[in-house]
Amino acid sequence: MNIILNNTGKKFNTEWIFRNVSFTFGEEQSHAILGRNGSGKSTFLQILAGNMLPTAGTVTYSHNNTPIPAEQIFRHLSLVAPYQELIEEFTLPEMLRFHFSFKNMMPGFTIGKIIDMLGFSAHREKPIRQFSSGMKQRVKLIMAILSDTPLLLLDEPTMNLDHAGSEWYLALISEFRKDRLIIVCSNLEQTETGFCTGKLFIEDYK
Repeated sequence: MNIILNNTGKKFNTEWIFRNVSFTFGEEQSHAILGRNGSGKSTFLQILAGNMLPTAGTVTYSHNNTPIPAEQIFRHLSLVAPYQELIEEFTLPEMLRFHFSFKNMMPGFTIGKIIDMLGFSAHREKPIRQFSSGMKQRVKLIMAILSDTPLLLLDEPTMNLDHAGSEWYLALISEFRKDRLIIVCSNLEQTETGFCTGKLFIEDYK
């Protein structure tokens, strides 16, 4: 997956969140989008995900040298973000089956194996609303990371995770980062993005 931004910018009313971003996110790379809280990282990721249109400039996508229309990019990505909600009336197996009815699962996996990886076998019949915030974050992460997509977008991926949860996230992303473009928005440079080879500081584009 390649994403090319050419003089891309976004403003709300008269305020530019960022502007004049010309940058290429290349195949099989990992990039960190860094900045303080409120600096525009999440807005930037929403534009990359095709959920929001830029005010200026362009964003173009391709995969294996084949152009992808912006309105179709959702088929090629998986996303974790703080505003993302789980269906709290579902049990864990129901939530996983629902998610993977829209996204292909990584080869070799089953719902049962994913629950075992989470370590949530004892909680499988509970509704999601009874999960702690950290458990919910783990569910969101494993659904996205084990979706067979060439683009993985992560916004504050260790939110609500303790130290053990953060270590679990880093091990999971390390195992399943091959052959995909990963973009992580964070203000915790080492904790969440230590594996990233590229960096973009969003405050450089004000």
